[in-house]
Amino acid sequence: MKTKELILILRKLRIKKLWNAFKILSSYYVSRITAKPVSWGLPICIAVEPTTACNLRCPECPSGLRSFTRPTGNLKIAQFKQWLDPVKDSLWSIHFYFQGEPFIHPQIHEAIRYAGQAGIYTMSSTNGHFLDAEQCEKIVRSGLDKLIISIDGTTQETYESYRIGGELKKVLEGVECLVETKKKWKSRSPYLIFQFLVVRPNEHQIPEIYKLAKQYGVDEVKLKTAQIYNYVNGSNLIPEQDIYSRYKKNESGSYQLKNKLQNHCWKLWHSPVITWDGKVVPCCFDKDAQHVLGTLDQHNLEAIWNNEAYQKFRTDLMQSRKSIDICKNCTEGTKVWA
Repeated sequence: MKTKELILILRKLRIKKLWNAFKILSSYYVSRITAKPVSWGLPICIAVEPTTACNLRCPECPSGLRSFTRPTGNLKIAQFKQWLDPVKDSLWSIHFYFQGEPFIHPQIHEAIRYAGQAGIYTMSSTNGHFLDAEQCEKIVRSGLDKLIISIDGTTQETYESYRIGGELKKVLEGVECLVETKKKWKSRSPYLIFQFLVVRPNEHQIPEIYKLAKQYGVDEVKLKTAQIYNYVNGSNLIPEQDIYSRYKKNESGSYQLKNKLQNHCWKLWHSPVITWDGKVVPCCFDKDAQHVLGTLDQHNLEAIWNNEAYQKFRTDLMQSRKSIDICKNCTEGTKVWA
């Protein structure tokens, strides 16, 4: 973690939040030791979905493929505030992202500002196509702490091979605008990250993405391995460099996940995901909300966090994680840190 980001994080630390994090971490390890689900405290982080809409057609994304079977739509800000209030004092961070492009939502800045005023560290992710001057002003003024910008190629040809329908020049112009807007307001935030999804067409450009980040004043580069839905028989997206792949090739020529899927998962103890319409799901791998553990129109997050459905899911995971469909392509233990 770099000093710039650490400063932003430390500004949001509170005793109550630290105590809650300690309880959650303790209960996670007690659960691992006893093989029974114990959950003390409330979520440390949550991911909230502003919208399911997206302007791009990325080939391994439900938003890009327009393949959801669940309802699609936009987060209602008034409802978001109601969902947040019962847990805001113990919550450390919110990631305004699940599926879709967050900055399509016209009021996302209001949600970010509300969370930030509650002392919560705020993050979001974007494909960078909506970073015009007005948007950049709103982002900086909202107090957003961290923004991840997906940029999966350093030339248009490579970039659009995955970010179908995208324009690299527009993204870079938006980044430039955002950096200049931060300078204008003398703002440390948002901390800017270039996220580079490593696939076969772009893996040769990894050195170049670091140069590009430096050129545009971006704070950090993160390399991310790609999830491939139908990976067993291989894919032209699987990188040739093994370190950047979630999958390994067997002697038979087929592929399997590198992760051994041990019967525990930190996500289930600290960070739920909330869809735009208030469904609480286990994690970001449940993209189509097949495992709804509660709905926020009926109960608050505090009640859902330790309800029967959540505890059953934790139990099932500890007994046989590989038998849960959304876990079968999970990246835990196979991330690339850069």
